[in-house]
Amino acid sequence: MSDRDPSTIYVGRKPVMNYVLAVVTQLNQRGFDSCTLKARGRSISTTVDVAEIVRQRFMKDIVDVEKIEIGSEELAEEGGRTRTVSTIEITLKKK
Repeated sequence: MSDRDPSTIYVGRKPVMNYVLAVVTQLNQRGFDSCTLKARGRSISTTVDVAEIVRQRFMKDIVDVEKIEIGSEELAEEGGRTRTVSTIEITLKKK
């Protein structure tokens, strides 16, 4: 069983519209008035695209950006080295 928050969507390598559909579906369910998009590295630009498409096209005047958090994480690589990767969390909330 997963311990992930059901209102969190992790953005990766899938097409943008897959994540847009996931956000719209999440926000239209009962009991969910917000949704958090999380990504790191190269997926950050996709995450921003998803938030803007939802906010400006699919749920215009219904959803707004509640908060944006940026940061970084250290990832372990082969050979014992670590590298720093940027992260972003965008929380969308119904008005």
